[in-house]
Amino acid sequence: MAKRLKAETFFTDEEKARIEEAVREVEKRTSGEIVPMVISESYDYPRAEIIGAGCFALALAVTLSWGFGNSSVWGFLPIFLLTYLPFKIIIRQMPSLKKLLISKEEIAEEVEERALVAFIENGLHRTREGTGILILLSLFEHRVYVLADHGINHAAPQETWDKVMQMVIDGIHQQRACDALCEAIEFCGDLLAEDFPPRHDDTDELPNLIVE
Repeated sequence: MAKRLKAETFFTDEEKARIEEAVREVEKRTSGEIVPMVISESYDYPRAEIIGAGCFALALAVTLSWGFGNSSVWGFLPIFLLTYLPFKIIIRQMPSLKKLLISKEEIAEEVEERALVAFIENGLHRTREGTGILILLSLFEHRVYVLADHGINHAAPQETWDKVMQMVIDGIHQQRACDALCEAIEFCGDLLAEDFPPRHDDTDELPNLIVE
């Protein structure tokens, strides 16, 4: 059974400290704000559990009632009702199986929506010069999403943010997630430093790491 990744334990305490320090160092060179965020999942995808459990329970009930109950509905219904909930629990406890029941389009939409909500909830849209950058790691979906505010987004093409996302994804696949995230933070810092140098009255407006 594939292990469900949890945001609070994905990085060690030492790695969390490294990430926060990477953000602090970058923000010494720019007035922009970079916020890495790690979440266990962007959405709980209840439809996948309902449809999956229904299909598995239906298939088992049909097979058993046909094989041992002469296709009787009185054999089908109890089997279906008794196996639906266990199948639902099994799907919930097996992330790799659950992901097979979710379309790539739905996953992409939910991760993007979670990033937008997180961007607003954590105040990245309220930075003085509109230079907040969110780097979201959504563990269940194995997705990384980068969202930049209007101040910096217009100056960088989408390919730039795609590069940042791929940098982190590659690092996760190579078992060096912390290093890759720190490198992505530094890359974003270089982008910000070009057009948004530090100001004499700068304050650290946002958290340096969010784990939910």
